[in-house]
Amino acid sequence: MSDGDADAEGFEAGVESSEGDPRVLLVMNAVLSTLFGWTIVWGLSYLGFLEFGVINVATAAILLFAMTYLVTMS
Repeated sequence: MSDGDADAEGFEAGVESSEGDPRVLLVMNAVLSTLFGWTIVWGLSYLGFLEFGVINVATAAILLFAMTYLVTMS
């Protein structure tokens, strides 16, 4: 049983020391920002505040991507 505990401790140490691949984080940020931007623009168009369109979704996604990138890099 103690051998499994040693493996768990080794795994935890490896995860804590790993920073991950930044490309994966950027892709995840882009995908999630696009989905969230689409949701925001859809909701605002449903309420009549904004027209639903590709330009508005792209603008919202770019703004969300930039904000989350700046927050995580500081």
